Amino acid sequence: LLSVLVISGMESVNKHRKGIALFRDSHIFQIFETSISLLEAISHKDVSSLQMPFVLAVLDLCLNTLLFDFIGSLSDETSEDNYTVQVPTVWRTAFTDGKLVDLIFQLYIKLPSVASEKILHIGVQLASVRRTLFNGSERQTYLEHVVAGVKRVIENPEKLTEQPAFHEFCRMVSRLKTNFQLCELIKVPEYAAVMRLLAQFTVESLRMMDLSANSTYFLLTFWQRMVTSVPYVRSSEDHLLNLCCPEIMTAFVESRLQNVERVIRDGHDDPLEDQGATLQIMEHLAIICRCEYEKTAQLLANAFDENARIMEAGPEGDIRVVIAEGRLVWLVTLIGTAVFGKTAVSNNEEHDKMDGDLVARCLKFMRINDNRLIFPTTVNANPGKGNVRLEVAFIHLLEQFRRAYIMDQITKSSPVYDKLNTELGVSDETDMLSVIVQKILTNLKYWATNEQILELSLSLLKDLSLGYTAVRKLFRLQEVQLLLSNHTAEHFVFLGQSVPYSTMKHRTVFYEALTRLLTIDLNDDEQLFEQFMQPLAELQRIRFPGRAEGCISGNFTVTSRPCFQRVVVGLCRDLRGVAVACTTKNLFQIVFDWLYPDMFNIMMRAVEEWSSCPEVMTPIFRLLAELCQNRQQRLKFEMSSCSAVLLFKEASKIICAYGNRILVMPDVPKERAYAERYKNIGIIFNVLKCALIGAYVPFGVFRLYGDPCLQDSLNMFVKLFMKIPEEDFHSYTKIAQHYYNLLENVVQDNIAFVSNLQPEVFAAILRSVHTGVTSLDAVVITSACSALDTILNYLYKRFTRSPHPVAKVGMEPEGDSCLVAVKNQPQLMSDVRYVYFNIDDDVFTNFKREIISQQPEDRHAAFEQAFIGLMDGVELSLTVKNKDIFTQNLAKFRREVVEAVKGKEVSPSASNNDMC
Repeated sequence: LLSVLVISGMESVNKHRKGIALFRDSHIFQIFETSISLLEAISHKDVSSLQMPFVLAVLDLCLNTLLFDFIGSLSDETSEDNYTVQVPTVWRTAFTDGKLVDLIFQLYIKLPSVASEKILHIGVQLASVRRTLFNGSERQTYLEHVVAGVKRVIENPEKLTEQPAFHEFCRMVSRLKTNFQLCELIKVPEYAAVMRLLAQFTVESLRMMDLSANSTYFLLTFWQRMVTSVPYVRSSEDHLLNLCCPEIMTAFVESRLQNVERVIRDGHDDPLEDQGATLQIMEHLAIICRCEYEKTAQLLANAFDENARIMEAGPEGDIRVVIAEGRLVWLVTLIGTAVFGKTAVSNNEEHDKMDGDLVARCLKFMRINDNRLIFPTTVNANPGKGNVRLEVAFIHLLEQFRRAYIMDQITKSSPVYDKLNTELGVSDETDMLSVIVQKILTNLKYWATNEQILELSLSLLKDLSLGYTAVRKLFRLQEVQLLLSNHTAEHFVFLGQSVPYSTMKHRTVFYEALTRLLTIDLNDDEQLFEQFMQPLAELQRIRFPGRAEGCISGNFTVTSRPCFQRVVVGLCRDLRGVAVACTTKNLFQIVFDWLYPDMFNIMMRAVEEWSSCPEVMTPIFRLLAELCQNRQQRLKFEMSSCSAVLLFKEASKIICAYGNRILVMPDVPKERAYAERYKNIGIIFNVLKCALIGAYVPFGVFRLYGDPCLQDSLNMFVKLFMKIPEEDFHSYTKIAQHYYNLLENVVQDNIAFVSNLQPEVFAAILRSVHTGVTSLDAVVITSACSALDTILNYLYKRFTRSPHPVAKVGMEPEGDSCLVAVKNQPQLMSDVRYVYFNIDDDVFTNFKREIISQQPEDRHAAFEQAFIGLMDGVELSLTVKNKDIFTQNLAKFRREVVEAVKGKEVSPSASNNDMC
């Protein structure tokens, strides 16, 4: 559609792109050559301090030419993944001989350290030049120059003491393996020497804890990619990784264990505080450690035993015990990482036995740690003698073991269980699942209000419930059966009403996992489902209080408004989890029968009472969105069922009740507008979108029987859309995506409703479509283009059909407001090509005249011929075939215009009719 429906807003984008392309093709290589000539001159002269600003400016010029987005593909310039410098082919002569690389590293040696960062950044770009720029021999020659430059830098490391320069060098090392293959690196004459130097450099960098982890991450990226490529290298080629990787793993493990003492004694920053960065590094170490795994496994086992003995023998609170506990956090995390590395290599039974030996140590320590926990004495408190980071490490270990050894594929029993069986009696996958579930339940009991541990534990439970084989084994466990029968606030504090709203959001994942476990053996057993839902049924039997009275909820009395709100929020969170897990028609029918009408009445009353409270409204609308989503056709009920219609009617009532209240509320400061107003509006858009695209409600019957629920919902959609200022609309990505998805479906199925909107409202929608087509968001662009196509097709039909068409039975009468808007504000559609050309032939004539008049006189004939070809074979209709012809003509028109601009003659081409 983008070829057919070119909007005026796209012209500015196209002009920008054309300007960039012209600059790339005509000027940037000259600028690059000039910068290189200046750098060559600098390399032959002594540079004084007064000349350094000029030198730095030249380096900036060279760097910026290499940073140029040559093909317009860098939507995220911060990404390091698969990054290549896409220099044009005409530049190849500047790179193939490698002299440019030698020049840059010569400048690194010659110039003072103030220039090192920029020089090494240029080196990063040179190491990232696209492979296809060279042929085979040229690529190998170029790589040899780059590797030689890396070697020169390592041999002269004094300038790397500055963090920026060190960071750029680490990035350059990483790019060696990103852009070149291991077999190519091995062929470099200096490969062995450089590998030894890089290994030593990595070891020293890892031991210097003051260096940024963001920089050493790139060094580990290089080694991880090298190890990953080993299976693709012939055995006769010595890659030396079996010597380098154990040294790197030893350096990492020892440096982190030694740093624990600095953290505890001197208060240094703990790398484990940044969980995201730690996990990123662990992903690399999982691969690196599997190279000569015997050495790594022995290292971890020895360190674990030493620190476990100190912790068991030392007095509580002793500084040596605290240090040992901190080191065990690292060791448990590293063992979990090492176990996950199994997934990246071929099966090796000896390695599996080593994994079992390491995991057995951790599980024994985990049991000891769980036994010493003291139940928290107050709500929102952590347990006595608990260590949050140690608990996070245990969850990490169990999660990695699950990913490596608990699989849906039916396989023979793994040797990993040999040691586990001997030490702990864990003989197979079922026993291990029991260990994991017991740990999850312990965390839910003792760490119920610690959000980090709660989230990780529930995420692990959810992951287990998603496995086809594992979930069946889980269901048969006694611990799981007890859990399905005792999921109340009495057993799990986070299900109570005294926890923060932020903690309550985890209840959705909890009930999603439980419901998925329950439905394994439910078989439409409504009685079993009722038993499972009994705790929620007690919450559902709530009575909204007056201003002076309390409210009974189950077996407890709610006397305060905040506590009453928490009951509603918790119930919505729980039921949303239940609904997510019910993906079959029969299961969802049971859920809906349980919900209707009581739960919808509760949501309606909550909206009436607390529409100004976003903490309550958001869970309600998220539950509605889930209920209206037709996952796996679960809402395609039997023909005798009216559940789908009732669901939409209830959703419509709740949406309209909320919308009517929020529209009359006073505006809030801009910094609070999203949280208090716009966020829930976006969720409402999503609710309506799910309902309209679900294809489970025969919307035509509403008007036929005089039910206004669809009309009310669409009217509320438009009012809420107008509530958000146009200039702010695209600042909220999720809202914009939900809006355009909804608009696409509204204009497709309810265009008559759109035609009756007020002209100013219709104009606002067109302006939003105009903005959407020029968006950088793929979701927004797709939906905006689809909506535009539908609107333009409709307008064309309205302008060209007979004045008194036959009315469709039961359909909303079409209005003329949209036509008024287009006629009164022609700038809204001033540059829509194909459809508007058909609507008014004068538009095409005027457009052609305007374009030709802007060209030199000697090119008028060529442009005239190009425009004739543009409409060749195009008829006055909007059939798919006709649009395809126009699209083909448009591509040809573009080529002919480019040729005409270059001064070449455009010859008449065969028409589409002649070609058929």
